[in-house]
Amino acid sequence: MSKHLDFLAIGDLTTDAFIRIKDAAVHCKINQEDCELCVRFGDKVPYEYVKVVRAVGNAANAAVSASRLGLSSALVTNIGDDENGRECMAELARNKVGTELVTTHKGRPTNYHYVLWYGPDRTILVNHTEYDRRFPLKTPAPTWIYLTSLGADTFPYHIAIADYLEAHPETRLAFQPGTFQMKLGFDELARIYAHTDVLAVNVEEAQRMLGIDAEAAGARDPKMLMKGLAAHGPKIVIVTDNTNGAYMYDGERSYFVPMYPDPRPAFDRTGCGDAFASTFIAALAMGKPPLEALMWAPVNPMSVAQFVGAQEGLLALDQLTWWLEKAPEEFKVKEI
Repeated sequence: MSKHLDFLAIGDLTTDAFIRIKDAAVHCKINQEDCELCVRFGDKVPYEYVKVVRAVGNAANAAVSASRLGLSSALVTNIGDDENGRECMAELARNKVGTELVTTHKGRPTNYHYVLWYGPDRTILVNHTEYDRRFPLKTPAPTWIYLTSLGADTFPYHIAIADYLEAHPETRLAFQPGTFQMKLGFDELARIYAHTDVLAVNVEEAQRMLGIDAEAAGARDPKMLMKGLAAHGPKIVIVTDNTNGAYMYDGERSYFVPMYPDPRPAFDRTGCGDAFASTFIAALAMGKPPLEALMWAPVNPMSVAQFVGAQEGLLALDQLTWWLEKAPEEFKVKEI
């Protein structure tokens, strides 16, 4: 890597094939939180169409988000030496995301996921390819590292990232953990959490990480969840709650920001969490204080939800500021 970066995302890359289902049902428990997508078993299930979206995943989505907002952005990831991988690289380049730190593995496939899309939400069928990973970053150190979802074979890789962070204290870390990273727990990733400047998760993920029964009284209390997560090292904790808004804890005070109102009914909410967290970090990277960054963060998810996939709706800086200027009076940060 030959130039300084504002924003370096680390995580797995994939292609998403969105399958728009027309004949299905959603069954929820009495709390309306735990829901299941149901289709007829052993039958032919019709679908409306398929849309293939290249070069996505939490890290790629974040890197594109930062690039659209005007930051110098790059991605550390792994791909196979196949046509899917080459098309993903072309898509990253089109979005002005640096690819110098993308490693291509001969004889291995690039990740390919299937998204069962019903209504505005989706269920994703995932399969992470195992790669012989080597952390490629040397110098210069980026301003921010954005670490997110990696496959189940990556614990040694996290050790290399922790080593790098300890050797470069000038680099700030945003951590949006994926499923495997949550399963590792706080003890195994203690060095990562100790260096985390911003931790971003949703309510259900926070409950899972803290071992809290989702049915227990007060299990969705954002202040309790954020303080529980902050106790493991992160300086700022962000907890999103779908369309109910989001919360931030800065080590002393807790804040709430509502969802930016959709201009039309949401089309697809894939990637809204990535858009929120990456926009918050991008604002910090531009020198904005955390409360202003918290105002920026909900704008990109609003736009993303109007399109298919996680990236098409990501905004440029002038577009985001335009939406902020026309925000309704009730859209404001409140201390809780």
